[in-house]
Amino acid sequence: MAVFVALWWALAAWISNPALLPTPLAVLKALAALAGDLELFLHAGISLARMLLSLALATLLAVPLGLAMGLNRLLDHIVDPVIEILRPISGIAWIPLALFILGVGNALPVFIMTYAAFFPILLGTVAGVRSVDKRFVDAARTMGVPRARIVAKVVVPAALPSLLVALRLGVASSWTAVVAAELIGAPSGLGYAIEWYRELLLTPQVMTFIAAIGLLGYFFDRGLRAMGQRFAPWAAEARIS
Repeated sequence: MAVFVALWWALAAWISNPALLPTPLAVLKALAALAGDLELFLHAGISLARMLLSLALATLLAVPLGLAMGLNRLLDHIVDPVIEILRPISGIAWIPLALFILGVGNALPVFIMTYAAFFPILLGTVAGVRSVDKRFVDAARTMGVPRARIVAKVVVPAALPSLLVALRLGVASSWTAVVAAELIGAPSGLGYAIEWYRELLLTPQVMTFIAAIGLLGYFFDRGLRAMGQRFAPWAAEARIS
């Protein structure tokens, strides 16, 4: 990070145009000003709330479908072509159409972020279910355990490490989409703030909000890693061994 800041400072001095590239000190001053009047926290809180809502919706849709696809090959053969057609289409590509249907507000960024998070969570869930040791399932069937309890007590715990990794990927995809969605289809949030200050040619403020996106994404990922170590410690121990 020290090398990065030094290169940034040298490049800013060489360009010598704060509208194009401000110095790190100018960005720090903008950060202090935006944090002082709570504008930074307001937009960050709005974007985080949208991301959490999107993540909850994507999880509610993707995890049950992923469990069903992982357990039922016929269903997988039916649904997988549809998933593979939609998955390469970026959420950003849906913004013009979604803007007509949903308008400017909370609905559009939530839809785009849910769409972006859905596919990583779905594919990770399917992969996690298929990686479950068949001997665990066979042992439960031998003991007469009902299918529903096998899924809840055997399949889901065994697939939990993969589910948590899928959740991390979903968060990354959703958080990446927040800027594009809020640039056009939202009256608030980090993406909206970036576009607003760009139009005012206040580059230090723009870079402050860009840095906020990176830091929040980093800390969210660290939190999910800690959650994985808390709820699936055996996965970390297996990697170490």
